[in-house]
Amino acid sequence: MVTIWEALYGKDAESQRKRYEELREGFSKTFQGNDHVEFFSAPGRAEIGGNHTDHNHGRVLTAAVDLDVAGAARRTQGNRVSLKSAEYPGMDEIDLSDLSAKKEEEGTSAALLRGICYKCRELGFQVGPFQCYTMTRVLKGSGLSSSAAFEVLIVTVISHLYNDGKIDSVTAAIISQYAENVYFGKPSGLLDQMASSVGGFTSIDFKDPQNPVIEKLSFDFASCGHALCVVDTGGNHANLTGEYAAIPQEMKKVASFFGKKFLRDVDEGEFYGNLEALRRSAGDRAVLRAMHFFDDDRLALEEAEALKAGDFEGFKRKILSSGRSSFMKLQNVFAVTAPQEQGLSLALAMTERLLGDAGAWRVHGGGFAGTIQAFVPENLLENYRGEMEKVFGKGSCYVLSVRQAGGTKVLF
Repeated sequence: MVTIWEALYGKDAESQRKRYEELREGFSKTFQGNDHVEFFSAPGRAEIGGNHTDHNHGRVLTAAVDLDVAGAARRTQGNRVSLKSAEYPGMDEIDLSDLSAKKEEEGTSAALLRGICYKCRELGFQVGPFQCYTMTRVLKGSGLSSSAAFEVLIVTVISHLYNDGKIDSVTAAIISQYAENVYFGKPSGLLDQMASSVGGFTSIDFKDPQNPVIEKLSFDFASCGHALCVVDTGGNHANLTGEYAAIPQEMKKVASFFGKKFLRDVDEGEFYGNLEALRRSAGDRAVLRAMHFFDDDRLALEEAEALKAGDFEGFKRKILSSGRSSFMKLQNVFAVTAPQEQGLSLALAMTERLLGDAGAWRVHGGGFAGTIQAFVPENLLENYRGEMEKVFGKGSCYVLSVRQAGGTKVLF
């Protein structure tokens, strides 16, 4: 029988029990005792398919992973929410009588707390005072979306402390995205939050982003004989805002040629029939990025279908096609402003050399700097990790498990 610990943490279950003891102790020291405390967890996520497709209403394939944010929380008296993260100094506190957005809080966890509480109330959910102590294994900058995991954890806490666990996973993601967009000040799609709140392999169609079509896949990744690795190349994310912003802007510029706001609403055949005029109107790179959108939007669906059919070899071929499209057409593996820094390109080239025909690899997430993803046969894993960490540093290769549960209460 699989316990909740094994379901959440796989082979790492025993050490996680000790971590939850530390969580209990941290809560007790911070808030003077742990009577009536409850425990919660929300996972980080890996983007599996659909690189830069969600912002143009495309399809994605994502997976929750076993690295998570865990929290201990309890209801209190008064009108305040207090949150302490083990990894960061200071305490975040908000007054529930004033949930308006604060310009001075932008970019802080307090902004996320306030925004989540506001949106929960706006949607008709109960919100009351609570204390929360968190510990995270979703490392910041790892490409596994630590912010989304934190947001989903807080919604999960509110759901169980004050709403009998009735905030569903889609609503939890929408609440989280709202707080990040409006209160934290970071524009983002819904992919990260949805992956963390739903769990497992999840196929999402954002054609109508207010009502995304979500399908949780039942594929048993543990049985496929491969490890999911994310390699952090240690690239510098500074001054890359313009690079990231240019991708949706250029895709939407192509869409506007056809009188549409998003590429998902453009007919692919009509697009290819107008390449000459599009080059003059939007430029070659925008045309190539639109080509990538059509490719990866389709591949995200085909990858999901391959997993549902149990065709892991076919799935890997789709991953490789997606990676080639990102490299050649989307062009988000290095920044044109810093061509001497090509950690992602180097990691992808090394992975191709080490795995050959046996694995699959692609850029992971936003690109330009950061992480790549690789599906590595288990018999090659030790050598792969060793070789990658020789170049990118010890601990740079994360070996992940796919977690079926999204944001959840943990009985401890």
